[in-house]
Amino acid sequence: MAKKKTTTKRKSTKGSKTTLKEKLTFSRQQKVVLGSFLFFLGIGLFFAFISFFYNWKIDQSEISQFGNREAEVKNWLSKFGASVSHFFIFKGFGISALILPVLISLSGVYLFFDLNRKKLAGFWFWGILVMLWIAVVFGFIEKENGLLAGVIGYEINDFLRDYIGFIGTVLVLAFLAIVYIVVRLQYTPEKIAVSLKNLEKKQPRKKTENTAVAEEIQPVVEETPEITEKNDITATKNTELEVEASYVPVADTTISMAVDTTVEQKEPKNETDKIVIKSETDPEDIAMEVETVVEEEEVVESLSEKLVQDFGEFDPKLELGNYRFPTIDLLKDYTSQLGGITIDQGELEENKNRIVETLKNYKIEIAQIKATVGPTVTLYEIVPEAGIRISKIKNLEDDIALSLAALGIRIIAPIPGKGTIGIEVPNKKSTIVSMRSAISSSKFQNAEMELPLSLGKTISNETFVVDLAKMPHLLMAGATGQGKSVGLNAILTSLLYKKHPAEVKFVLVDPKKVELTLFNKIERHFLAKLPDTEEAIITDNTKVINTLNSLCIEMDARYDLLKSAMVRNIKEYNAKFIARKLNPENGHKFLPYIVLVIDEFADLIMTAGKEVETPIARLAQLARAIGIHLIIATQRPSVNVITGMIKANFPARIAFRVTSKIDSRTILDSGGADQLIGRGDMLYTQGNDLVRIQCAFVDTPEVERITEYIGGQKAYPDAHLLPEYVGEESGTSIDISVSDRDKLFAEAAEVIVTAQQGSASLLQRKLKLGYNRAGRLIDQLEAAGIVGPFEGSKARQVLVPDLTALQKLLDEEG
Repeated sequence: MAKKKTTTKRKSTKGSKTTLKEKLTFSRQQKVVLGSFLFFLGIGLFFAFISFFYNWKIDQSEISQFGNREAEVKNWLSKFGASVSHFFIFKGFGISALILPVLISLSGVYLFFDLNRKKLAGFWFWGILVMLWIAVVFGFIEKENGLLAGVIGYEINDFLRDYIGFIGTVLVLAFLAIVYIVVRLQYTPEKIAVSLKNLEKKQPRKKTENTAVAEEIQPVVEETPEITEKNDITATKNTELEVEASYVPVADTTISMAVDTTVEQKEPKNETDKIVIKSETDPEDIAMEVETVVEEEEVVESLSEKLVQDFGEFDPKLELGNYRFPTIDLLKDYTSQLGGITIDQGELEENKNRIVETLKNYKIEIAQIKATVGPTVTLYEIVPEAGIRISKIKNLEDDIALSLAALGIRIIAPIPGKGTIGIEVPNKKSTIVSMRSAISSSKFQNAEMELPLSLGKTISNETFVVDLAKMPHLLMAGATGQGKSVGLNAILTSLLYKKHPAEVKFVLVDPKKVELTLFNKIERHFLAKLPDTEEAIITDNTKVINTLNSLCIEMDARYDLLKSAMVRNIKEYNAKFIARKLNPENGHKFLPYIVLVIDEFADLIMTAGKEVETPIARLAQLARAIGIHLIIATQRPSVNVITGMIKANFPARIAFRVTSKIDSRTILDSGGADQLIGRGDMLYTQGNDLVRIQCAFVDTPEVERITEYIGGQKAYPDAHLLPEYVGEESGTSIDISVSDRDKLFAEAAEVIVTAQQGSASLLQRKLKLGYNRAGRLIDQLEAAGIVGPFEGSKARQVLVPDLTALQKLLDEEG
């Protein structure tokens, strides 16, 4: 009874598993429909591939016009057939691509008749391997690029020849052929010998390979009169089992069975052993012991972990391992000279009384008042009595300024995060916020930021530190002489004190030509420039355009590196590279941050306009993730300079004092900048609240000492080189060798000389070329002296009068 119950449970479990499997598979109708589709698709592709070998030369020029219904192709499956055939044969596997439609049709047959799909997987596996093997063989045989090998066949063959040579390639191809014959076709030397013997005997009855091997290996079982009827049946069953087993390959897993049997061996007859197996037990009572093999644990050793263990993490600072950061002594200590912030109790009491008196005149009662003394401004926080409307206090801004006789009264109603109203009143005696105090503060020294900037101190006398990488770009504006240049120097000084030359590079644009010249001394440490340029600090507007476009090229190249490394930003990429998980042979390298600083943006907009605005907008929109950050300063905050495109991509803004409320709204989208007191007094916003800051003061001699200290140390051989950029409309006078010329050079020269019109559009129309290739041909024709230099919108001058002179010129060049 117990055995029956166990059997019942096993059956029910098996049935439930089958039901779940059926739910996860295709229905019969779906298999029929999908199988039919694959079968006819394979047939269609086969005819398209066959047609391609006859019509590929005619159809190749029309493949790019797939969407043009008027384009005519000769392929039997029209444009679809021509495109697919071009992809799989010309760009793919060559003539061996004919295996692909056969596999697709075979898949359709297997699905339509619901055959065993494990065999189908084997057909696909070996079919693809054979397809690759044939493509490589034809790539090995053919000397010129044709249709037999395809691009993949040629590329794999070239790869093998580069790394293992001619003989190595032959050996690899021969080895793969042997693997296919032995593993797939199951031809071993013994089977081949048996087949040859059978051919020599010329037997009329053709036997299969498996039967011949079975007869050679398996002993013959014959009936004898001494065997009882029962044992006769048993022996017959065993014989059948043994013959079937001869078709099955030997498995690796060993199953030991404890069976009570007796084996009787009779005398051999006709030189053949007779084996009789008598079973004395019922087959259902046979106990089976299954020995499970425990798989060994696999030790997966990461190559990157091994490299880190052997050599340590990659150190980008190693080339300048002895670099010393600037010391704090290079900055001037204004605090010790002036004695820091001095609190004048009489001034505070006087201002408090005037504020309370002015508000009382307008019947506004105050419940509480508090003063916070800052370097240049004192903040008076007042709590009005219940029922007082905030707008009434806000409208009294000018009246309070009149009563206090002070310049730059600013009312914050209410203060964000507090239930108070703030009135900012300038101090009669302001205090200089030195760069030394901002740099030496613990908030800056312990800042765990990628690009920390110490801008100055707030009203509460706290050092204000922000991360440029989080901004991600900064827009600075203000009237002339209000502190923009000092603010830029403070930003650059902060980065010089915190970052190694391997970690950050500056691209400095100075149309004034005098503001940033001191940083020339650190050119080979921190600056980046275009190749073949003498000065790293850019003062020419034409070079600014090329530099901005070069940064766009650098941005695209960095995004390609991030894509191949499968990371999202520069921080993750550099961490992966330092951990030696990225191979430098694949183009990977440590990426420093790049900070673009433009001192006077309005001048660039006036002279270049869209040529400057477009690449800056591109960089502002996309460059955050790959570590390129922009800092733009201007003294004319008008809407035609700070356009909507610029403002949308610069959420972080700094406003120094401006002359009108309109300028303040242009910068900050709100008022307040017109009420600042100047001399470094500024408002900072990152898209939310306004923070009033007294900018840290760093004088020209201090910057000079810092740059001399850094410039006197060991440096890189040259400044960090940006990608080379050549304008699309610029001609070239570089001599291009004959071997580097385009294949259509002679034909293009004939077209140009015949038409006597040197333009790229003419070559596009006549030779059916793209713009880039036609432009390269024009450059090559200019280098050869056939056409003249670029002349703006006009066509180039043709320097060769007729075809005879052209032929003579080409013959002279060889």
